[in-house]
Amino acid sequence: MIAREVKDPRIGMVTLTSVDITADYAYATIHFTVLPSDDDTVARSLEGLRRSAGFMRSQLGRRVRIHTNPELRFVHDRSVEHGVNLSHLIDVANATRASDEPAGAAQGEPLAAPAAAAPAGATPSPSPSPEGRAAE
Repeated sequence: MIAREVKDPRIGMVTLTSVDITADYAYATIHFTVLPSDDDTVARSLEGLRRSAGFMRSQLGRRVRIHTNPELRFVHDRSVEHGVNLSHLIDVANATRASDEPAGAAQGEPLAAPAAAAPAGATPSPSPSPEGRAAE
């Protein structure tokens, strides 16, 4: 509906990511993302969505049969931006780790495993002596 029927030029590439509605259907909080996600574009899109809320609410009332038409509230969803930032940080960490690994490990050779520690309170079993192996 937003892309085809809302004619506000301030609303750009908006994607609705989730909607939270109160139990009494009085309010619907609509989370959205926009591309590009710079502050100016977000502010313009938010203003356009807020100005178009009455039209969207009336259209919602015509299309959905519920006892109360909710008031529409729009909130910019930053979860996509956070996800992109986390993905970038993981890529940087992996690149740093790859450059810090020994040459053999970078080529797919396994690194030596650390020696396993005996459990607390366990008595280590004696290892066979060289003489014991020769007699066998």
